[in-house]
Amino acid sequence: MALNTSPEAPLPVGEVSRLIGGWIDRLGAVWVEGQITQLSRRPGAGVVFLTLRDPSYDISVSVTCYRQVFDAVADVVSEGARVVVLAKPEWYAPRGQLSLRAAEIRPVGVGELLARLEQLKKSLAAEGLFAPERKKALPFLPQLIGLVCGRASAAERDVLENARHRWPAVRFEVRNVAVQGVHAVPQVVQAVKELDEAGEVDVIIVARGGGSVEDLLPFSDEQLVRAVAACRTPVVSAIGHEPDNPLLDYVADLRASTPTDAAKKVVPDVGEEYERVQQLRDRARRCVQALVEREERGLAQALARPSIQDPHRMIDERADHVASLVDRSRRTLGHLLDRAASELTHTHARVVALSPAATLKRGYAVLQKSDGHVVRAPDEVGAEETLRARVAEGEFTVVRADRER
Repeated sequence: MALNTSPEAPLPVGEVSRLIGGWIDRLGAVWVEGQITQLSRRPGAGVVFLTLRDPSYDISVSVTCYRQVFDAVADVVSEGARVVVLAKPEWYAPRGQLSLRAAEIRPVGVGELLARLEQLKKSLAAEGLFAPERKKALPFLPQLIGLVCGRASAAERDVLENARHRWPAVRFEVRNVAVQGVHAVPQVVQAVKELDEAGEVDVIIVARGGGSVEDLLPFSDEQLVRAVAACRTPVVSAIGHEPDNPLLDYVADLRASTPTDAAKKVVPDVGEEYERVQQLRDRARRCVQALVEREERGLAQALARPSIQDPHRMIDERADHVASLVDRSRRTLGHLLDRAASELTHTHARVVALSPAATLKRGYAVLQKSDGHVVRAPDEVGAEETLRARVAEGEFTVVRADRER
């Protein structure tokens, strides 16, 4: 219930603490999972004090239990172990401190951890965080590589030495973090975010050597997986050895079996690239040489053609053919003209022979009336009518005389 308070009627601290304690006392027992970060077992003391931490969210809570409760699991539980605790919340009013009173402690076994990881893997895969289309391609030659690893670790040494051996000019931005334990997840997440926000970093390598399932558990944490999925920079996972498969391997843009393998996959080998360049140069030279030789052969074949060696030959051959056609045309035209001339002469002779002038030359005359009409019959001429007579050498007039006279 809400309390009725005001600046004039405040509640004393003791009353507030008592009320909080009353609310917490009404809470029932709950099962809580976490990682033991601090463990205090004082000799002769009947109570064991420990701190239970959630590594994903960097939250801790104090836990107390009777010695006989902890002694039941003392052989398998120590600092860094993950446990499940049945506990009831308690409020210590004098100090205003919340703690859990454990009635039972159970260590989380490897099988149970693997089952939970498998369930988390399926859940994240259903969201599409492991989809191949989300993977980003790595640059061919990164200028600056971000490296997240343990301080002075074998993983750091393997990555740096192998990368610089392959490409001496490569540069690294190293972030040393805890790679196991309760502080691993927040430190790795923070390092990845810092490198991703740095504009000069071309690729990020998260590296760690081998270890047990519990040791590699931080690299299967949901918070880390989501942080890597949100990165704009390509991320390479190089955790453990070949059989190890933390969830970071599935969300990363590239999975390397070991830190050494990560250096080989991220940085090209200068010797191999030089050899490849030499091979490409030789191949280009052979291609150009083959092209030049082919063009030279084509040019030689073109120059060997008769039309190129003696370009006037074709013109001369065509000129002779044209002259032959011209001569043939002239002869044909001459024959046609001769034939036409002969036919014209014969036609002219026939016309002359059949013309009226030729008839007149034989002594005939043509009589015409005054209007020019030719007289063809005697009854066409009247008595004493004057006619015009045309002969071969000219014309004259005649008068028809009466027959009776």
